[in-house]
Amino acid sequence: MIGNLIKNRKGFTLVELLIIIAIISILFSVILVAVDPARRFAEARNAVRQMDVRDILEAILTYTVDFKGNLPAGIDNLPGTSQILGTKTTGCGGQCTATTGVGPDCLDLTSSLVETYLSAIPADPGSGSAANTDYFVNKTAGGRILVGACDPERGASISVSR
Repeated sequence: MIGNLIKNRKGFTLVELLIIIAIISILFSVILVAVDPARRFAEARNAVRQMDVRDILEAILTYTVDFKGNLPAGIDNLPGTSQILGTKTTGCGGQCTATTGVGPDCLDLTSSLVETYLSAIPADPGSGSAANTDYFVNKTAGGRILVGACDPERGASISVSR
């Protein structure tokens, strides 16, 4: 009678449970490597940078149209030099790996663009702040306005000009 009770009892043995856990662990490892969350987060931050750069450029161009061709104060007419956007008064020069010829001061476009053209000057999602947004603006030799991200991830180059 006791032998029949043991034979009729249903469930998993310890070996079966260990095999199932091992299979699930292997599948989880394969999926984690395939999805690569670090890469996905970097791509998402780069997408935000691309949108921010476009928004800043559109705000500058709209300002220029509204003020009969005049650029916001502070954007110089020197081709090859860039200004990093932000409210910080010093310490912006040399921190932008995407450009050369950056001046020491940040360019504060808040009074020119915020409220009318932008709700706020966007900051880089990875390393930016209001003091140093990690976005730059440059007037090219051809007279175009170039806006870009200083530190995009994964070797990307993010800039827009018109």
